[in-house]
Amino acid sequence: MPELRRDSALPGDAAVLWHDAECGSYSADLSLWRRLAAEADGPVLDLGCGTGRVALDLAERGHEVAAIDVEPRFVDELRRRARERDLSVTATPGDARDLRLERSFGVVLAPMQLLQIVGGAAGRASTLHGVRRHLVPGGLFAAAITPPAAGVATEDEVPPLPDVLERDGWVLSSYPLEIRVEAGGVAVDRLRQVVSPAGVLSEELNTVRLDAVTPTGLEEEGREAGLAPAGLCAIPETADHVGSTVVILERPA
Repeated sequence: MPELRRDSALPGDAAVLWHDAECGSYSADLSLWRRLAAEADGPVLDLGCGTGRVALDLAERGHEVAAIDVEPRFVDELRRRARERDLSVTATPGDARDLRLERSFGVVLAPMQLLQIVGGAAGRASTLHGVRRHLVPGGLFAAAITPPAAGVATEDEVPPLPDVLERDGWVLSSYPLEIRVEAGGVAVDRLRQVVSPAGVLSEELNTVRLDAVTPTGLEEEGREAGLAPAGLCAIPETADHVGSTVVILERPA
């Protein structure tokens, strides 16, 4: 399989473009984050913010929003988009497992399976302890997780459509090839293809691994970090994305 050449002259940072292609159009969870932000007693913190899908949406609705991501290029792009839209978002490069923001929040959000890619139980424990330190008493932490077997297709299912992004004549397409159950979680294989304005095709295989996390298990891990279970919310699946469960944990007053 030919790999995408580093000198392929993509119109922008490749990591940012792929993040936008694979995550940017997802909106099934936004109504829940909007409700939690509206009910929060204090500002909102968006963990694993990416290029700002959630943070910018909440800032656009008048909320005070801070955001962190371990990838500095995503944070730079979020800041640029916030300036372009005249929105106020405090975006900082940082690791959710080592939160050091020196401020408190009414609600902390972890969208799109963030807790399933932080490095297993130890990474989740560090994240949960850090979240507790950054929540006001009575503040909420909401984390979206997907069951390990979700999205594993049966033989008679119609394959999902690829995620597609067009930018300056370039077309990026990301197609989920396979979801493989592995020890401790699943591996998601995606075929990433790029077609240049001249019609030249490049492609590469990208694999993301998600740890197995259950709502009950996450609630128990939350208790060990000093957070109390405060409910579950379901985000339904769409034609392009699997459904998820949002586990809500509360810092006791």
